[in-house]
Amino acid sequence: MEKLTPEKIEEQMSSLEGWEYVNNGIETSFEFKNFKEAFTVMTRIAFECEAQNHHPEWSNVYNSLNIRLSTHDANGVTEKDFILARSIEKIIESE
Repeated sequence: MEKLTPEKIEEQMSSLEGWEYVNNGIETSFEFKNFKEAFTVMTRIAFECEAQNHHPEWSNVYNSLNIRLSTHDANGVTEKDFILARSIEKIIESE
């Protein structure tokens, strides 16, 4: 997968609310009602990541979830990151 240019990244970012392009990755965070809800969503995201064979850097503390996407093989952001980000958004919206 080919690393996207800054222009392509900015173009794609316009369709993702709450995501930021930071240090060769795209990042966002979410807050949930409690740990159980956060972990439930993380589990759903994990299954989607496996299906796409693309895995985030993420952290969870109680009800918050921070997600960072970057394609390590390309040393930056690729179309794979945006595909997964849109899938994550759909999962969040369905909760």
